[in-house]
Amino acid sequence: MRKLILIALAVGACLLADYAAHGQELRVPDRVVANSGATIQTSGSGSSTLYVTGPGLALKKQVTLGQPVSLGADHLRNAGRYLVVLGSGKSARTAALFVVPAQATKLNFLAKPSRVPVARPDVISGVAFVFDDYKNLVTQPARVTFNLGVANAAPVARTVEAHDGIAWAKLPSSAKAGAAQFTASIGGAVPVRRVVQQVASDPCNLRFRAQPAKDGIVVETDPVRDCSGNPVPDGTIVTFIQTDSRGRSTVDARVKRGIARAELPAAPNATITVASGVVLGNELHWGGAR
Repeated sequence: MRKLILIALAVGACLLADYAAHGQELRVPDRVVANSGATIQTSGSGSSTLYVTGPGLALKKQVTLGQPVSLGADHLRNAGRYLVVLGSGKSARTAALFVVPAQATKLNFLAKPSRVPVARPDVISGVAFVFDDYKNLVTQPARVTFNLGVANAAPVARTVEAHDGIAWAKLPSSAKAGAAQFTASIGGAVPVRRVVQQVASDPCNLRFRAQPAKDGIVVETDPVRDCSGNPVPDGTIVTFIQTDSRGRSTVDARVKRGIARAELPAAPNATITVASGVVLGNELHWGGAR
């Protein structure tokens, strides 16, 4: 009889354990926002082990069935899919928990090129990647403002909507040379800043004058500027061309302090012109030289 009682108790314990194992259930929120934590609901009685794995997380926790289980905000900062497992073996219960990015607050900003001529349409590109405070790429739509400005010139702004965490825009360079401040911003966050150097474009309205020298003709340009009035960089090549009865000769001169200067050979009757790149300047007829 005693042996029968012990067998009955053992069988009862097994049935009870099996009932408790099959009685445990698991409920998780469909979605939670990054760094906000989550509460997991369980049912059943007794104790069990909870496992949570996901981006940057591997958590094992002893829990009391029937009691809610809290996951701290620091456990759920990375957006993505988390797997929640309660128990082990055939009685284990599993569920998926999705963590979505928090509000967009930060940008990574790329700008190119770093150096452009003035007064060119859509020559400057900006690309912004949208993140929350926890370095999660925010894939929900967000408005990003691009702003390009140089001192003493009206700024240019574009506001575009980011898709899948990316926003981009093309802006024209202004008519004024200088260090342009190119920024991208979102909401009330501090703008991210890049510098694009805007330089003078090709020379425009080239003009020069000539005067006799001891051994030839000295030619000198007016201050060399582009079509927007910006001084061209020192070192820009200006070519003086002299044509006379002996043929044609050229002299290249570099702009220095805004002016190009050269000396041509003396000629009794010559035509002198000036050019820089594809830009031609005025023409002078030289009737004699000292």
